[in-house]
Amino acid sequence: MKIKMKTPVVEIDGDEMTRVIWAKIKEQLIEPFVDLKSEYYDLSLENRDATDDGVTLDAAKAIKKHGVGVKCATITPDMKDVKMRGLKKAWPTPNGQIRAYLDGTVFRKSVILKNLPPGVRSWKKPITIGRHAYGDIFKNKELLMPGPGKLEMVYTPSDGSEPLVVHVDDITEPCMVSAHMNMESSARSFARACINMALDQKTELWFGCKDTISKTYHGRFREIFKEEVEARKDDFAEAGVGYITDLLIDDAIARSVRHEGGFLWACMNYEGDMMSDMVGSGFGSLGLMTSVLVSPDGKYEYEAAHGTVTRHYARHLEGEATSTNPTATLFAWTGGLAKRGELDGISELTKFAGKLESSLTETIESGTATGDIIGQTDPRIEKAATLDEFMDEIEKRLKKKV
Repeated sequence: MKIKMKTPVVEIDGDEMTRVIWAKIKEQLIEPFVDLKSEYYDLSLENRDATDDGVTLDAAKAIKKHGVGVKCATITPDMKDVKMRGLKKAWPTPNGQIRAYLDGTVFRKSVILKNLPPGVRSWKKPITIGRHAYGDIFKNKELLMPGPGKLEMVYTPSDGSEPLVVHVDDITEPCMVSAHMNMESSARSFARACINMALDQKTELWFGCKDTISKTYHGRFREIFKEEVEARKDDFAEAGVGYITDLLIDDAIARSVRHEGGFLWACMNYEGDMMSDMVGSGFGSLGLMTSVLVSPDGKYEYEAAHGTVTRHYARHLEGEATSTNPTATLFAWTGGLAKRGELDGISELTKFAGKLESSLTETIESGTATGDIIGQTDPRIEKAATLDEFMDEIEKRLKKKV
């Protein structure tokens, strides 16, 4: 008998090869065992263009309503895509829009496997990256100055008082300009989310930025983060959890590759984007990394931490079998189902998600894996499994568990 659900998960479909994987996981590994209730949103690039990207906001609102979403990887188009695909415009990143709407923080953590030693010899425990998911370069405004002129930054108060003008530079030649910002309320939400996650997981908390250079922007961000941590210092002491909030980002990077792991590294948006890729690759592959967006009011969106695997999709369209790693996409589904079961009091659903995850990890640890990781396995797996072979092996193990 299939497991019944009470409340739907918000299902957000995506692009290219991950869209193919998304459907396979749903049809082969979930629907035969779960009476799946989902509210579906198609965030393929074609549908975002057709809806003037309105579907992205609709999906974010649905997560706000139902509390749990699962998201496939999507394309963020550039100007080349606009021309090649005939798009109306270069639509912004769906992830960024959903994060901004939910005021969420992204937490990414590698899946640890017995036969996949980390690339960094000192790493023995997973490193969780807490990425501030608002502002910075992802909400910037850019300008190409064609020639000499005065570059200024102007703040015009809404109360009609005198504008504040900051002289940036006297430009003597063509110049590239980028301005980015952040909200203090968002910085506080980020700090609180990281504190809650560190205390929940009983994991040491790190925060690093570059306030020696950016004394106002990064400086204020650090002040806010430290204020929030200090307000919870008794909770940290009671939980036996340490924290370091005075790190420079370059020092944090240097420390991270000498550390055994097992800490939560809180990063500003741009740094978090880079460090999650570095940590994911260091533990084997971005395809082995979980990712969850958590809002201050307890809404969750689980997603794959990587892109849409364009190269494999081109081969798939030609009818070739690919050796594409579905782990991160599968963990998006299991994360969402487990959280839905937890929130709705359906222990069978949460247990099923755990059984599906263990079926996948046991498949890799028993010698069946995709081409992106076999070269790093110990003992080395000599033959890469195709996507279908890998999925079939997971299915066999899952059927024995349920």
